[in-house]
Amino acid sequence: MKKLLFLLLGVTILLNSCQQSCVDEKKSQDHLIMSSLWYQKSGEMKAIYHQCFNWAELRIDMILAENTSETKKAVIVDIDETMLDNSPFQTHCINTGESFTKETWSGWTTQIKAKPLPGAVEFSKYAESKGIEVFYISNRSVDDFDVTLKNLQKENFAFADSAHLLLKSDTRSKKPRRDVVRENYEIVLLIGDNLIDFSEIFEDRSANFGFDIVEEHSKDFGFKFIVLPNPMYGEWEREVFENRKDLNNKEKYELRKSNLIGY
Repeated sequence: MKKLLFLLLGVTILLNSCQQSCVDEKKSQDHLIMSSLWYQKSGEMKAIYHQCFNWAELRIDMILAENTSETKKAVIVDIDETMLDNSPFQTHCINTGESFTKETWSGWTTQIKAKPLPGAVEFSKYAESKGIEVFYISNRSVDDFDVTLKNLQKENFAFADSAHLLLKSDTRSKKPRRDVVRENYEIVLLIGDNLIDFSEIFEDRSANFGFDIVEEHSKDFGFKFIVLPNPMYGEWEREVFENRKDLNNKEKYELRKSNLIGY
């Protein structure tokens, strides 16, 4: 009888352990809840996007009034969390406990369901009406080229064609792709949710999280660079995680918490 009781107790502990492990794994992306909720449900988010794209249109008018050269002009925009909303992918990660991988991301992009962000389509068409071409430079993989192009076309973005879409092949730096555009165009404005969308000078944030570099170029924001809000993910996380890729969920949690400033 005692052996049976011990056996049952052992099985119960094992089952509880497995259940707790499953629950903990499913909650491994819970850090995304508030940021994703804000992104999807706050009027402030929509207002900020409209504000940024409204200002971008005004900047185009200002630039054209000051720059009367015959050189072809271009605006460079990022795609994810700049023109297209991928927050449903974050929600999927929260619900399943899965993290970003090439496979999980592909499971989202191949559905071609990302919706345009407030003011994004309208801005692309405004630029077109002013004779300025829009180039979409994204760190989506070239493997996602076809589905990305279809998504942009499905949502009626201007310049949604293969000539204006430049995705990542061998480097996450966007400088080589910006240089391709510069060969034939004057880049008058850059729009994105991540500092590397604007210039290679922001690629290294190892010193003070890149804050000093931002301050050095503060006059460019709102004039040459327009930043859109994305509290869900970004290059800023690399420095929080000390540029390590071998961290488990607990270690990531501890680093997130330890980097907070309190009183």
